Amino acid sequence: MTFAIRVVVWNEFRHERQEEKVRNIYPNGMHHVIGDYLKKEAFHVTTATLDEPEHGLTDEVLDRCDVLIWWGHVAHVEVKDEVVEKIHQRVLQGMGLIVLHSGHFSKIFKKLMGTSCNLKWREANEKERLWVVAPGHPIVEGIGPYIELDQEEMYGEFFDIPKPDQVIFISWFEGGEVFRSGCTFTRGKGKIFYFRPGHETYPTYYHPQILKVIANAVRWAAPVNRGEMVFGNVPPLEEIAAKGEGIGR
Repeated sequence: MTFAIRVVVWNEFRHERQEEKVRNIYPNGMHHVIGDYLKKEAFHVTTATLDEPEHGLTDEVLDRCDVLIWWGHVAHVEVKDEVVEKIHQRVLQGMGLIVLHSGHFSKIFKKLMGTSCNLKWREANEKERLWVVAPGHPIVEGIGPYIELDQEEMYGEFFDIPKPDQVIFISWFEGGEVFRSGCTFTRGKGKIFYFRPGHETYPTYYHPQILKVIANAVRWAAPVNRGEMVFGNVPPLEEIAAKGEGIGR
């Protein structure tokens, strides 16, 4: 029997409630736009937001989560350290994590990367062209040579992250900057995908190819059931012959 991949779409959900411009684009929150698409892709989807108890990420929710999608921006510091630690442990144990746009500055992403995760940025309604640079990767299945967004916020190099396992997209912006916009990492048993597009003042999460990339990434990041990893002192697999203590005796 095949079970649906269980996805939790987490959103800070502050801009949509506090800014009319954003609310007009995402009246119910961008987490619902992403989640509604993923439901059509036959995933089991729930949502969680910052202002829920435990940020909506209780032990019960995380224990049933195969892939966590994360969007945050203005309230990274409000995410409780104990929740970050729980997510961190579950990623090491195999839960997938997809970090979107300004989630590069989230506590959980910086903890997993071990760097500042800083970058250059500019909001000037620029065209973005995301070039596929790993055409054989499952995250870009069904995606052409590039994705073009008419308007987005610019992120520019240098992006202070450790060397990715693989770079999937490189973006070019109208102002001339480039950026590693799709990067994969492995931490413990968990797979991580950072995907750059998605500034709150643009309707990026209605773009069909952006949504398709997220769905592909969910399938890629879903855990593989291989049992628990064994560490520490273990007995030998083969019989070890007794060995004398001296030399030449």
